[in-house]
Amino acid sequence: MQGLADFLKSIGAARFGAMIAVTAALIGFFAFVIMRVTTPQMTTLFTDLSVEDSSGIIKDLERQGIQFEIRNEGSIIMVPKDKVTRLRMKLAEGGLPKGGGVGYEVFDKSDALGTTSFVQNINHLRALEGELARTIRAIDRIQAARVHLVLPERPLFAREAPEPSASIVVRVRGALEAQQIRAIRHLVASAVNGLKPQRVSIVDEAGQLLADGAATDPEQAVGDERRISFEKRIRKQVEDIVSSVVGSGRARVQLSADFDFNKITQTSDKFDPEGRVLRSSQTREEQSMTADNNGQVTVNNELPGNQQNSGATAKDQSKKSEETNNYEISRTTKTEVTEAGRVNRISVAVLVDGIYAKNDKGELVYTDRTKEQLDRIATLVRSAIGFDQKRGDQVEVVNLRFADAPSTAPISEPSGFLGMLQFTKDDVMYFVELGVMMLLGLIVLFLVIRPLVKRILASDEVAAAISGVLSGPAASEETAPAGQALLPSGAASAIDVATVQGQVHAQSVHRVGELAERNPNETVAIIRQWLTEPTK
Repeated sequence: MQGLADFLKSIGAARFGAMIAVTAALIGFFAFVIMRVTTPQMTTLFTDLSVEDSSGIIKDLERQGIQFEIRNEGSIIMVPKDKVTRLRMKLAEGGLPKGGGVGYEVFDKSDALGTTSFVQNINHLRALEGELARTIRAIDRIQAARVHLVLPERPLFAREAPEPSASIVVRVRGALEAQQIRAIRHLVASAVNGLKPQRVSIVDEAGQLLADGAATDPEQAVGDERRISFEKRIRKQVEDIVSSVVGSGRARVQLSADFDFNKITQTSDKFDPEGRVLRSSQTREEQSMTADNNGQVTVNNELPGNQQNSGATAKDQSKKSEETNNYEISRTTKTEVTEAGRVNRISVAVLVDGIYAKNDKGELVYTDRTKEQLDRIATLVRSAIGFDQKRGDQVEVVNLRFADAPSTAPISEPSGFLGMLQFTKDDVMYFVELGVMMLLGLIVLFLVIRPLVKRILASDEVAAAISGVLSGPAASEETAPAGQALLPSGAASAIDVATVQGQVHAQSVHRVGELAERNPNETVAIIRQWLTEPTK
């Protein structure tokens, strides 16, 4: 303890305070490094959370004692990477996140016995709106959605019931396509009884009207969408089959389709004279006979049993026969309805690049494709589009050199052991952070700790060397006034090496002089301490 106290007195109060400060800074630095390294890697648990969902998830994590981080004002929650899957399943079991709206779970804890029909209807409307909003948010590019439904009740003694309507507000990333807007309208219309797609209006977060909800026929815009979808599908098929021959990115395809969107209804009747069937037959016969009375009209002639003249009289006799036959003639009635969207004509233009090969110098040399190759490509294209010459389809395949030549550097896929090292972005950032921490630790070790240790050891060597020099016989014979340094700045040159009497070697004396010149402050402090010590 006495030696430790002497050592602390020898280094001085300023140096002792500096050593304490440096030690505390080093302890804090290495503690930070250790805590940073041992901290588990955090990953995203949920994103785009509402305030209600974020509050419920944080409360559940605190109850489980799991470390978490909150970012983006609570909309993003980070948890340790090794626990994210288990936490998602655990939270899903508890119904979290709810999606920022009330769904059919509103009926889970409600007491139906004491609830009025009005409250039940309101809860049903809230649940339906919440479920529709959750479903709409599942569509790509949609961040949030709110749904408002108007389901009017049919009044008493009314022949026509009012139609329901819906309004939707969405927050999107980028812009929605026309097909996605139609999908949302039909989705909501199919989920609500009696709701038509024409009665659904959609507005984005910027106030832009995406669907007006007017009572117009939504099929009016279907024509262009159908044509665009058809052209896109056929173009992709042609590009795939041509690229497999000429190489990826070495073909350009443009396709134009002419559609007829007129709806035609045609009815025709066909009669078959050979196919007749007797439906009904009617026969009528008439016969009459008259006598000649010379034109005399008497009462006797009209009396029954009258005596007629026994003489020969002339008579008229007539007979009439009539037959009517009704036949059913075979008839075929044919009604043809031609729906809109018939393809009238397809035109395809295919541009293919030539062939590139290396010459003896290793340079790429361009070569045009032969006519036989172009004809084969054209045959493939005709088969892909369903070519019909009567319809007026046209296919053109042209070989021209592209402005950009293909890259000669092949892309090598990692294989073997390197193929197994598939690091994610989080893993790379974690390794970079560890490397930076190690680098900072080495810098502090070599630039702070090492000079400090060398300085302390150098001070001890100066003290030991000066003590050995002053303990010789020459030091006991010479005296100096109080308060003056025994070794001035030119002490190394003033000491006569030849008179030391062999007790101190010349090498040690020169070493002491060098140390004194390099550390003058420490040397003076040690000598002053010696001078102030009481003599025994």
